[in-house]
Amino acid sequence: MTDNRQSLADLGNLTNQPAPAAPDAAEAPAAADASADAPQQEAAPVQPQQPEAPLREQQLDKQGRAYATGRRKDAVARVWLKPGSGKITVNGRDQAVYFARPTLRLVINQPFGVAGREGQYDVVCTVTGGGLSGQAGAVKHGISQALTRYEPALRTTVKRAGFLTRDSRAVERKKYGRAKARRSFQFSKR
Repeated sequence: MTDNRQSLADLGNLTNQPAPAAPDAAEAPAAADASADAPQQEAAPVQPQQPEAPLREQQLDKQGRAYATGRRKDAVARVWLKPGSGKITVNGRDQAVYFARPTLRLVINQPFGVAGREGQYDVVCTVTGGGLSGQAGAVKHGISQALTRYEPALRTTVKRAGFLTRDSRAVERKKYGRAKARRSFQFSKR
């Protein structure tokens, strides 16, 4: 039976790099005891720190606006973002008129709050399909996408908040033999 154990010096020779100094004979039993207690710590090689991902390019149209499409449930929002005073126009109307509920307006403004850009961009968007809640979610998704296309440095901030991911939850379809998706018809004993 052959002994295939290798030391750190052998590993250094394989990679053509200088090998780290071998531990002294007095330190070897202590190192062996430590490695028996926690083998994961010694086995993991030190990874060099990788630089951050390179920034993406700014994507603007001829008018200097960033365009993005946002989706939620059955709603689709087309969003154009440009520097301005913070005015948001949805389907030709002000956001306060179109989204009368304050919670929906709060949803729309979340990307600006996370990025620290409240009142710095004007938004023009058109929304089709779905109800008001889905449309507000679609506008939020579109604003987040457009914001990262206008300022690529904000991508990590907006992505950590989860605004770049399309929320794919939707209503479950109705099944035959059922009143709704899962609700059964009322049982009649007599």
